[in-house]
Formats: sequence, C-alpha cells, structure tokens
Amino acid sequence: MFTGIITDVGTIRKISRDGDTRILLNTLFDTKTIDIGASIACSGVCLTVVDKGDDWFAVDVSAETLSCSNLGDWTEGGPVNLERALKVGDELGGHIVTGHVDGIGEVLSITPEGESKRFYFSVPANLAKYIAEKGSVTINGVSLTVNEVIDEKDKTSFFGINIIPHTQEKTTFSEMKKGDKVNLEIDVLARYVARMNDF
Repeated sequence: MFTGIITDVGTIRKISRDGDTRILLNTLFDTKTIDIGASIACSGVCLTVVDKGDDWFAVDVSAETLSCSNLGDWTEGGPVNLERALKVGDELGGHIVTGHVDGIGEVLSITPEGESKRFYFSVPANLAKYIAEKGSVTINGVSLTVNEVIDEKDKTSFFGINIIPHTQEKTTFSEMKKGDKVNLEIDVLARYVARMNDF
C-alpha cells in the first residue's frame, strides 16, 4: 500500500527483454534498507524488488502489466516516480493507493496558470464515473486532486488537474508532454461506493 507521495525520481538504467521484462532503476533510496521481495511503486505500478546494488534495484514486469500500463513505453534513461511501501505509523499525506493501475489516460493539453500548470487528461469510458471534482486520483503514482471533470455528449470524458511548482519539481510532471500516456488509478473509496450503488 502507498500514499501517492513521491520520494524519489529514479532513472531507467537498463531494460532486458528475455521472457519477462527486467528493468533496472537507479535510485537515491538507501538500498541497504530495501529487502529483496519488497514492493516499490514505480510510476504508480506496484513492483517487486528482485535484485539490487548500491544505487539501483531491479524489478521483473510481466506481459500483463506491460499491457495494462504505460511501462511498455519506457525507454532507458527515462525518469520514474518512486515510492516505497507505506509502513504502519507513517504519515498518510496523499490518499490510499494500491499500486494497481486501472487504465491508461493521455495528456490532452498543458497550460501555464501562473507558476502552476493545468493538465487535462483523457480517461477510459469504464473509469469516467469514478473521477469526481475535488476527489482523488493517482497519475503515474502521484496522489492528486481533481479540479474539473468534463463529460461530453458523445460520452467521452476528460478531467483537469492543477500541478503546483513543488509537484513539478519533485515528480516526472516536469518532463510530461502532450500525447504522453499515463497510468491511472482511481480512488479505492470511489470504487467501493460505486459497487454499493450497484445493489
């Protein structure tokens, strides 16, 4: 379990595709404190540490994960939002994040608003009902508040997020551009509320 508060932006050191995909990530984390088998959220995807060195760790990624997230678009040298798993007693600064990607969105536009930036993202039709104004959403592992939701008559939906300078500086949002694919995880509370309403 995670909070969506990014604590390091790592770099993709190497991608090996031999059966499952193995990805080596450079990190500023103290890897001596990371156990083999530990979970780390990598741009919103909960992955298991299978190897490590002084300044890097490795994860294996299945074909299923590649097909359900933007990890298939990753390239060596690219940045990755990193968050270690939540410990009992840690501050819950964002919201409850599972690290299970629900779908892939796309950056539709980026517009400066003072020092901040307004991002608009598409959302798959099956997830649109879970995105609510002032609600929470996780984008590439970052816990964010939805500022605006637009539902068009043709049933397409998109939503707006305001990214403050601090978030730009501490995450991969500083390098994001129009057309990029992003990992979306809906708020787990919204999922359960919608499920209860089905009865």
